[in-house]
Amino acid sequence: MRGAGCAPNAVTYNTLVAAFCRAGELDGAERVVSSMREEGNAKPNLVTFNSMVNGLCKAGRMEGARKVFDEMVREGLAPDVVSYNTLLSGYCKVGCLHESLAVFSEMTQRGLVPDVVTFTSLIHATCKAGNLEQAMALVAQMRERGLRMNEVTFTALIDGFCKKGFLDDALLAVEEMRKCGIQPSVVCYNALINGYCKLGRMDLARELIREMEAKRVKPDVVTYSTIISGYCKVGNLDSAFQLNQKMLKKGVLPDAITYSSLIRGLCEEKRLNDACELFENMLQLGVQPDEFTYTTLIDGHCKEGNVEKALSLHDEMIRKGVLPDVVTYSVLINGLSKSARTKEAHRLLFKLYHEDPVPDNIKYDALMLCCSKAEFKSVVALLKGFCMKGLMKEADKVYQSMLDRNWKLDGSVYSILIHGHCRGGNVRKALSFHKQMLRSGFSPNSTSTISLVRGLFEEGMVVEADNAIQDLLTCCPLADAEASKALIDLNRKEGMDYFQAQGEIWYSESSPSVEYWNYMMTICHFGIKDYKMLKYARTYTPRELLISTNGGTEDKNEQALIKTRKEELKKNEGEMALLHARVGSRLHAVVRLGVAAMAAVLARPVLLRRVVVRRRVAVLLRRSRVPGHRGGREHEHGKRQRHQQPLQQSRHGWIVCLLLLLLLPPAPLLALSLFILFICVLVVVYIIAK
Repeated sequence: MRGAGCAPNAVTYNTLVAAFCRAGELDGAERVVSSMREEGNAKPNLVTFNSMVNGLCKAGRMEGARKVFDEMVREGLAPDVVSYNTLLSGYCKVGCLHESLAVFSEMTQRGLVPDVVTFTSLIHATCKAGNLEQAMALVAQMRERGLRMNEVTFTALIDGFCKKGFLDDALLAVEEMRKCGIQPSVVCYNALINGYCKLGRMDLARELIREMEAKRVKPDVVTYSTIISGYCKVGNLDSAFQLNQKMLKKGVLPDAITYSSLIRGLCEEKRLNDACELFENMLQLGVQPDEFTYTTLIDGHCKEGNVEKALSLHDEMIRKGVLPDVVTYSVLINGLSKSARTKEAHRLLFKLYHEDPVPDNIKYDALMLCCSKAEFKSVVALLKGFCMKGLMKEADKVYQSMLDRNWKLDGSVYSILIHGHCRGGNVRKALSFHKQMLRSGFSPNSTSTISLVRGLFEEGMVVEADNAIQDLLTCCPLADAEASKALIDLNRKEGMDYFQAQGEIWYSESSPSVEYWNYMMTICHFGIKDYKMLKYARTYTPRELLISTNGGTEDKNEQALIKTRKEELKKNEGEMALLHARVGSRLHAVVRLGVAAMAAVLARPVLLRRVVVRRRVAVLLRRSRVPGHRGGREHEHGKRQRHQQPLQQSRHGWIVCLLLLLLLPPAPLLALSLFILFICVLVVVYIIAK
């Protein structure tokens, strides 16, 4: 052109820029724009910049597109509606809804009037993000401006309703669409079919296919693949394969998604051999499997324990140019970890981190940044595997790699590391992770904190252990009795009074569960304190405590419950109700009070002995329990057998009291023991006489 003496003008340059952008050759387009500036024959105009912005947006390079857009403004060119629509649509396609709304606001502030394309892009993006309220607000704005929704707008709205499960609203939108003279296309029907399949309504999905055929809307591969996937999800593989045969008869060839759905259904039904056979048929028909197909088969082999075959499929997909994604690697890592091949999982993960064996456009760093919760759990499972194997150096490397890649860690990661380092004997490292967890705003886990406290006590770091306990009590509710028991036992081992230790639990800001209160009532050294514990357990009713104390058996507590209700939880009746529930009879309750009174004056050094005494007494009481016993003659004879209870109770009462005298220290407490024995005898005589 230049040889013929013709100088290129703006139209020539713009044609070249548009051609390079359509071909995806953005570097060539930039060279053309540079030559425009250098040669001076023509300056880049609005068309030039719009073409560049469009090309960058299609390539997903939104940062570059925004720079070109701002450069256009700096050069004194006023962006038009096309400029803003192109940039806005680009942000919508990459899921940057906030940026697209900012562009929309900037557009209206400049006095430009949004058109149907503008609103359609925004409605599609908001529906895709699941924000249907904002989508409906945009529809209202659109109507206020006198703009009519087109087929794309209706389809985007219908698809948004279906993905949320609002099928009634989707059908109303279809009716309104028809009133506007717009007939649903195959894309619209596919959205409705997808909605029904998500809800498991396969009958209605098949009905829509018949409606499509009646209205001469030809179902495509997406239509059939969606229904086949729905059948596989509900476990109806026979209907899925029948529809696949019908699909072939209609001249619609299955694609990779169709085969992947069938293969996944077979794998979930533990029919791995059939899945592999279908995979071979897929290859023979010339249908190229995608990463989802390979990942499904890899997952099936891992679940069957055939990790070697899974690894060979991974190598095969790389050889064929199918790029593995995060799910593929997560499945492999999980499979290796479950097969006790933790070292291989470790090598695979760090090979992906550092050696970069796959093509550049599938760099694992980028995959980790867009990782979903399911894949995040896979790497956490690997971390847990390292900790269980004692490979704490590898676990720390995984943790550091997660930090380097800006992962949002949760409390489970820190709990795993704390527990692992405590098991490995590195208590100071565990303490540093505990502090880091608190700084990150996560509440401590009871299991990991108790492991940390045990380790700190063993290292003589009592102050740090006490701080960790306080962190647990102030931040985390005690969910079970075991956590409470462990903390009380640990404090007692360090010289704290048992009563003082359980006092720390009572007056903490946490909310112990009903199991905790049952445990505390069981191991309480002062029988009379049972009622006070009931007073502290404000969130639970006496009925819940009584029933739970006896393992959920309601019949044993009925008399105590009625008595408690009648007296409106008067102090004495409440104590007796709890005691009746625990020992099964009034005599045993009296003996229990005697045990409690003797235990109240015992010194701290004989704490262990008191527990042994009480356990032995409890065994005798359980053996002597008559009410509530379901077997033997007592159940058969009913009331006649109950008349013999006082005599049996008195005999067992004497045995229990004599055993107590033998087991307790004789010298300082002999007089007190005899006095309590005398009181017990009087009470027994009173009961027999009554």
